[in-house]
Amino acid sequence: MTVSPSLLRVLLVDDHTLVLDGLQARLELEANIEIIGTASNGLEALEKAKALKPDLVVMDVSMPVLNGLEATKRFKAEQPNVKILMLSMHHDKEYILSLIQSGANGYVLKDVSSEELVQAINTVHQGGTYFSSGASDSLFSQVPAPKQCEELTKREVAVLKEVAVGLSNKEIAQSLSISVRTVETHRQNLKNKLNIPTSAGLIKYALEHQLID
Repeated sequence: MTVSPSLLRVLLVDDHTLVLDGLQARLELEANIEIIGTASNGLEALEKAKALKPDLVVMDVSMPVLNGLEATKRFKAEQPNVKILMLSMHHDKEYILSLIQSGANGYVLKDVSSEELVQAINTVHQGGTYFSSGASDSLFSQVPAPKQCEELTKREVAVLKEVAVGLSNKEIAQSLSISVRTVETHRQNLKNKLNIPTSAGLIKYALEHQLID
């Protein structure tokens, strides 16, 4: 007997009921996604997540009671296995960086298509990071030419650059003409050498060390 893959359990968080209703209606069309609940602020999201055990939280940034930034920090401290995808109108570079530093796994602007939002959700769930084009433009604009880090090999730097723009292991493997297993090895080596446990931390490192064209 074939066992069906488990559904991706998603909690939606936004302080606008109309937005929540629209997101839920669209995402429920996806065969692999189950909307297990909604919340109107970060505090409510944390409380519901403890009971509902989501795999991933799609969360607005600007909310009353507890905003998305502070909620993300608490999620990573209290429920570190939950993936966080931020959904926002803001495209300021420092604003996005603050979310990455707090532990967010992706950042999507609210002007994206529903198809791209679904792609972002699946990418983050599979262990990747995702930034919509507008967010990426803000993050990687006006960055000086990359420089080599002495402690990393050229191949590790190449993998780090691909990680920093949100590519999955499979996409990196295709881009660099190497196997997925090799990509996984390089990612783990990067984390070990740099003492950085998360993909979001690798992105922050790449930005700080000017490794993005």
